[in-house]
Amino acid sequence: MIGPVVAAAVILPQNFRAHWKNKVRDSKQLSPAIREYLSDCINEVAVSVGIGVSSSDVIDTQGIVKATYLAMKSAIGQLTPEPQYLLIDYIRLPEISLPQKGIANGDSLCFSIACASIMAKVTRDRMIVEMDRVYPGYGLARHKGYGTKEHLACLRRNGPCSMHRRSFRPVREVFAQEP
Repeated sequence: MIGPVVAAAVILPQNFRAHWKNKVRDSKQLSPAIREYLSDCINEVAVSVGIGVSSSDVIDTQGIVKATYLAMKSAIGQLTPEPQYLLIDYIRLPEISLPQKGIANGDSLCFSIACASIMAKVTRDRMIVEMDRVYPGYGLARHKGYGTKEHLACLRRNGPCSMHRRSFRPVREVFAQEP
């Protein structure tokens, strides 16, 4: 409902050993503290990490799917060396000429996709916490901008801020009610 969409891409070394590997899973299944810890671990061992961001304005003008593609392309474009093969959660990126495979539920089934999911979630959460300082009164640091009951109540009470995604129904509805 608020803020950017963030995508991450990682290149990990082959056959590396780490005591934390068994903790990696879909970022949505991890506590914020574990995600933060794993993000640091992934950064430490990764050959390369790319983070792509599409703003709420891009989401509103081009749609969430296109904004997600743009963020993913940006993340992949930051990787050095260039990856040999892409494993992507759900989708394929036909504009990228690299060999690739979209894996349904990839962040639950594929270690490298799960690592990228963690990196993206931690990055976005940090951005939203920073937004909480700029836009107090929405409780962003607590709910990270998702459509929780608290966020919806704050949205109705305060109206949307400039970072809200105006194309999302709850935000549109608040705009429609404004005089």
